[in-house]
Amino acid sequence: MNLTTTNTGKEVLTRARKRWRWKREFPLHLMLLPGVIVTLIYSYGPMFGIVMAFQKFRPAQGFFNSDWVGWRNFEYVFNLPDFNQILWNTIFISIMKIIFSLAVPLLLALLLNEVAKDWFKRMVQTSIFLPFFLSWAVLGGVMIELFSLNGPVNALAKVFGVDPIMFMASNNWFVTILIGSDVWKGMGYNMIIFLAAIVSINANLYEAAEVDGAGKWKQMLHITLPGMSTIIILLATLSLGSVLNAGFEQVLILYNPIVYEKGDVIDTFAYRLGLFDQQYSPAAAIGLFKSVISFFLVSMSYYFAYRFNNYRIF
Repeated sequence: MNLTTTNTGKEVLTRARKRWRWKREFPLHLMLLPGVIVTLIYSYGPMFGIVMAFQKFRPAQGFFNSDWVGWRNFEYVFNLPDFNQILWNTIFISIMKIIFSLAVPLLLALLLNEVAKDWFKRMVQTSIFLPFFLSWAVLGGVMIELFSLNGPVNALAKVFGVDPIMFMASNNWFVTILIGSDVWKGMGYNMIIFLAAIVSINANLYEAAEVDGAGKWKQMLHITLPGMSTIIILLATLSLGSVLNAGFEQVLILYNPIVYEKGDVIDTFAYRLGLFDQQYSPAAAIGLFKSVISFFLVSMSYYFAYRFNNYRIF
């Protein structure tokens, strides 16, 4: 009898706590509601258009009356003569961006950490971080002007006796400019993360190393880099999910038909195929192919981040 009464009392107390918790969190749920509605409308709603990848879609007939063709659009896309080159361009550009977007900010953070003057350190941080806030619509115009035939880069090269180079129309130079400009734009963000990781290292370790006669180079190798290894591994692992994201906005603004061979990526190819050639179904098939592969890559990256670094989203 006492056990039953105790269990009943616990159930009543549990229900009371749930009601109290719901009343306390209800305003927070209301605050989330507008964002949830916008996400459903603009992110999940358009996903219904995936059916185009399996149809011979005609705008006049709509989704429900267009002919169903199954996997034919995927076969058509995979057999296009340029598809393998475009897929390789996407993977190569993405991997190069990931590598240099980690290596360059890491080097900058290590160098900036050794600067003694705080005012100079803050000035450098601000100047490096500034391009991160600018869109590619702005930076794209800057890059085109810099590397144009009559731009500052060619003017400087002319001083040293080098003939003008059409950088933006050269398959040999375009990918380098693409990767370099992306690293330049985003390196300030990762640099701040690496600097925060350096600051979190116990200062007593450096004092002990100095007592043992370790110089700056050995301190960096044996204290700073091992202390930053967690955040380095985390950022590298999370970057795996963006292997097929070569930067649509950047490539779209900077490239031209002359450099399609080396600069065309999956996103820009689907954009041209769908909007200019009006092949809506093959373009949707390319987008679905990329989304499925990206989903598995993102899942793997978060699994490895959890497995090796105990990183969790929820």
